[in-house]
Amino acid sequence: MTDTNAANTRGRRQEKLGIVVSNRMDKTVVVAVEYTVMHRLYQRMQKRTSKFYAHDEANQCKPGDRVRLVSSRPLSRLKRWRVAEIVTRAEES
Repeated sequence: MTDTNAANTRGRRQEKLGIVVSNRMDKTVVVAVEYTVMHRLYQRMQKRTSKFYAHDEANQCKPGDRVRLVSSRPLSRLKRWRVAEIVTRAEES
């Protein structure tokens, strides 16, 4: 059974788009995901950021890369996500 067939049989997995903040750990990256919420009193949109630990099997991600995360079984105490693909690479300076 291929990976795509396995994902289809288990149902739809959660996905998130974010930017890699850190890759200092082995096979793990920290990804910041930004979302907006409405302020309760002032009815204005506010940006909020959440950080997720994600599994990067090949250690390919670098800080600044935009990646797509897919939920997975718990891989460690904090890791609950896998890097599905690198959407855009960070610009080298």
